[in-house]
Amino acid sequence: MTEAYLVGAGQSDFGSFPEESYRSLFREAYETTLDSVPAGMDPDAIDEAVIGTLGVGGRQLGLSGPAVTEHVGLHGIPVTRVENACAASGYAVRQAVQAVKSGMADVVLAGGVEIMTDVSGDAVRYWLGVSGETEWERLSGTTFAGVYAQMASAHMAEYGTTSEQLSHVAVKNHANGAKNPHAQLGFECSLEDAMNAPVVADPLTLYHCCPTTDGAACALVVSEDVVDKYTDDPIRVAGVGAASDRVGLFQRDTYTGVPASKSAADTAYEMAGVAPDDIDFAEVHDCFAIAELMAYEDLGFCERGDAGEFIESGATRPDGEVAVNTSGGLKSKGHPIGATGAGQVAEAFNQLSGDAGDRQLDAPTRGLTHNVGGSGGAAVVHIFEREQEVGR
Repeated sequence: MTEAYLVGAGQSDFGSFPEESYRSLFREAYETTLDSVPAGMDPDAIDEAVIGTLGVGGRQLGLSGPAVTEHVGLHGIPVTRVENACAASGYAVRQAVQAVKSGMADVVLAGGVEIMTDVSGDAVRYWLGVSGETEWERLSGTTFAGVYAQMASAHMAEYGTTSEQLSHVAVKNHANGAKNPHAQLGFECSLEDAMNAPVVADPLTLYHCCPTTDGAACALVVSEDVVDKYTDDPIRVAGVGAASDRVGLFQRDTYTGVPASKSAADTAYEMAGVAPDDIDFAEVHDCFAIAELMAYEDLGFCERGDAGEFIESGATRPDGEVAVNTSGGLKSKGHPIGATGAGQVAEAFNQLSGDAGDRQLDAPTRGLTHNVGGSGGAAVVHIFEREQEVGR
């Protein structure tokens, strides 16, 4: 199979934009993505598109993919809409990679979009709830925060994880997000702020939970046959892994990890021929602070049960052994469900291209993105690798 390369990626601002539509936000992300291609790209070169979205509020449930691509002038190409809850556009990127590696396309646009802030809080909670097990979780009154609160409580009981360690996730990600001009909550918070905030679902406080967000993001994946047209410093899609699991938390064997994340990561590491220690930075799915801690363990960055100590040690700060969520993560950057996975890829592209501004790491060569649907019913992991040696 041909190799797949990431040659461009971008996003809209993430936040609350009552004056915007999902079409206009997608256009912003799409145009930013085209502008990010080092040698430029003629839109006529795009062979197909894959678009991720949940459709919060019932928005354009039918043909939402063509609805945004025709708005930006991509007429006639095949367009597929992907819905895998919060992992929708992560899976869209995966499908773009598959299309390229299979030889069916040379240039594929993958993206995602979501509008979440123009409906009531009750409506948002409803649409978030359908990403879990409907009958026994949502209809019985369990919120998304409530599901992750159960996971946090279990992790605390089994491994001694503390509220202070959860709060370190918020402090780190807000510090990173304060340097990201696209972030919805682009401000710093203190450990005391995070620990003393109002309780949302015990033991999770407000600062342990990501916001609801409007936004869009895109990525361009191309084959080895055409990559030289677009860049002389290629970023290879070195590994891809995906997995699914039981949708309901109560149906799984563990509350203290996300088995689909581990399976997806194992597949991606094997394909890339690397180990967790080879990863310079990662964008992980921190919809709640406990989700980031579990991701450390599921992705192999630390041993099972050691995530709390790992965050406290500073290992995941920008100057740590593996920088996690330099974008600010879902916690600070925001979580527009259908756009989140592609937004993670945009951060990986910027870091590996040296275009991450004030958040730029020191010469990274390999990054990972980790996107989870629901509380773990689906997960997808990508590993991106800068092919040229740093300094060339």
